Amino acid sequence: MSVPVNPRLSRLVDYPFRRLDRLLEGLEPAADRQIVMSIGEPQHSPPPVLVETLQRHAGDWGRYPPTRGTDALRAACANWLTRRYRLPAGMVDPDRHVLPVGGTREGLFAVALAAMPEHKSGRTPLVLMPDPFYQVYRGAAVVAGADPVFLPCSRSSGFLPDLDAIPHRVWERTALFYLCSPANPQGAVADGRYLRRLIGLVRSAGALLVMDECYAEIYCDTPPFGVMEAARELGGDLANVVSFHSLSKRSNVPGLRSGFVVGDAAFLEAFLRMRTYGGGQQPLPVQAAATELWNDDSHVEDNRALYRQKFQAAGTILEGRFGFYQPEGGFFLWLDVGNGEKAARTLWGSAGVKVMPGGFLSSEAGEADRRIRVALVPPADVVRKGLERLSEALG
Repeated sequence: MSVPVNPRLSRLVDYPFRRLDRLLEGLEPAADRQIVMSIGEPQHSPPPVLVETLQRHAGDWGRYPPTRGTDALRAACANWLTRRYRLPAGMVDPDRHVLPVGGTREGLFAVALAAMPEHKSGRTPLVLMPDPFYQVYRGAAVVAGADPVFLPCSRSSGFLPDLDAIPHRVWERTALFYLCSPANPQGAVADGRYLRRLIGLVRSAGALLVMDECYAEIYCDTPPFGVMEAARELGGDLANVVSFHSLSKRSNVPGLRSGFVVGDAAFLEAFLRMRTYGGGQQPLPVQAAATELWNDDSHVEDNRALYRQKFQAAGTILEGRFGFYQPEGGFFLWLDVGNGEKAARTLWGSAGVKVMPGGFLSSEAGEADRRIRVALVPPADVVRKGLERLSEALG
């Protein structure tokens, strides 16, 4: 007797890393030559306060944690937002506007389940997202019962969706709009004018803007503009807007699985109601550690300096080749190599460097197929060696 399975799961495509495994199957580079730059998993050392705080709160592993999060954690998140985005005091109320999540991946997926109506304008709801895109957006839309709509993000559009190209008939059915800024993989940043306009469009459509800002603290020069700043400039109202932030990139603790969502108070109350059933709590020692990390900015400056060194090395090695440019934020290179899949096989088979074909991050054939995504997450000397091998192998 067969086991019943949600039929929507059949619409999910293989995750990019599974596709990459298949693409590289049969290629066995020497073990001492392998450099993995395909996944955005930070490899810098986490701040010492992490282990110290976890040890200090070891007795709390035996307690059920509140789904809403501790008062101290929500306050730390609200205070960081106020510092980082120069918000007026009180604009972000930690009791109404902030909820912890188990890393942005979990939160970005769950938000679609909470925000999705059965119908929009009498038809299946739409979820708009940039293309290329973080695959969780697509999976969330499908499992929530919506149809994903992919908005091309090419060099000609500044690597952001062209808002003028979205027809009114699409907005009528839109329930949710995902946007990543700084963008993964291109590193583009949506400025104030863009975000203010997008907020207005989303509000007019009666939809929810979901900002993925997990790379907001990784940049070389100018701090990326954020959606909270855009909301401030529109009067401070957070209606129809939520933004996700994570410690994974900011503090080099991807295994901590700790982030938070900030925004529309009415929606977050409904989101909390759903999460109370789903059991999305962070353990109390994790919440204590997260509180310490959000309260400290010095380790973030040190972390940023390490990435700056690696981008400087990339500029020296790749300047004038493969369409190299300095991204506004994030830690990826988005390189034009002519054929991303072919380049990925060449790099793994002959140079022991693993990268992600750009087409695996996109919905259909197009500009992304020409590109590879290179994550500058290993130590600086390893990044330099990997980029030198890349430059030599691809000619």
